[in-house]
Amino acid sequence: MSKPYAVFLTALFCGFLAVFFAANLLTPDREFSQDENRYLAQKPSLDAGDFTLELPIGESGDFFTGRFMSDFETYLTDQFVGRDEWIAAKAMAERLAGKGENNGVYLCAQETLIPRFDRPDQSKVTGNLDYVNKLVENVNIPVYFSLIPGKVSVWADRLPAGAPNASEGDILAQAQADTRAHWVDIASALEAHKGEEIYYRLDHHWTSLGAYYGYTALMGAMGLETIPLSDYEKTTVSTDFKGTTYSSSGVRWMTPDTIDIYVPEEGVTVTAWSGTQPEAGVLYDWSKLEVKDKYSFFLGGNKPLAVVKTQRTDAPKLLVIRDSYSDSLAPFLTADFSEIHLFDPRYNKTPVSQYVVENGIDQVLVLYSVSNFVSDGNLFILSR
Repeated sequence: MSKPYAVFLTALFCGFLAVFFAANLLTPDREFSQDENRYLAQKPSLDAGDFTLELPIGESGDFFTGRFMSDFETYLTDQFVGRDEWIAAKAMAERLAGKGENNGVYLCAQETLIPRFDRPDQSKVTGNLDYVNKLVENVNIPVYFSLIPGKVSVWADRLPAGAPNASEGDILAQAQADTRAHWVDIASALEAHKGEEIYYRLDHHWTSLGAYYGYTALMGAMGLETIPLSDYEKTTVSTDFKGTTYSSSGVRWMTPDTIDIYVPEEGVTVTAWSGTQPEAGVLYDWSKLEVKDKYSFFLGGNKPLAVVKTQRTDAPKLLVIRDSYSDSLAPFLTADFSEIHLFDPRYNKTPVSQYVVENGIDQVLVLYSVSNFVSDGNLFILSR
């Protein structure tokens, strides 16, 4: 390589770095990434105390521990100019190179993104199943229990060839064999309709259609009649839903999902608790269709407790120990219960047996997705 040409390449490279350095200085910091659906690191600050060594034994300032530099590196990574475009370019490069996974998400057939399911901690699985059994012992009403399989199981035929995953089927079999509650086989109901859009392609939740089939399985286990799907009128409320797996995958070229509802909100009242005081809630929060997390349209998103009251005053009261899948199931349950109490153990530490007595609950449903159940560290509340 000739010396003039080498000088030219060096100058070009330095100019490239200078442009990006200037762009990073001039571009305002962002607080939130819509594509990644998370808050971004902000510039860390130093004060005089961070440089002193005159602190209690075992402590020192941020500068000397390296914490400041670590925080600053995270800040630079999060605020790098064109970050969203670079993430998308990386995902596209991985795809063109034939790689079927990016950031723990499989890039699958039919424009579907499926999170990888890793082998869970078996002791936690067994412990959580024991908590469900202790709930059965602690209350004098029927307890129903079900786990919802993810796309990784029901839509396994969409996965790239040879994509490694742990078996959700093994977890379902263990849960069914070990539980003392009334088992609800939602997995078979979903498997029977796997050719339909029962999950969002770009999110981990089931769709309202998937929730309907879960509802039919639950009603069958309880010996109740189900409302035929043909009796509902489907309404599309959004055609631009890009969910959690979209955010984590880096993929930005797939067609957004649609969100549909089947059950009207008339005749239903909702009371929610975000803290210690009750507040007016909603079955559908229409304002959430304007934000990134559009699944929070159902009941307004995660809350410690929400109570849905219907006009069926002669019907029983149902307590649902829930994760977020229950939010899109709740509208279907309004046809069969006078009250649906949605209790989230992540935020609500009221002993469940106490809650059952104080609120006159007639039946309990423990309903979780497989992936959430095997990792949740809050189900101990069921044993109290």
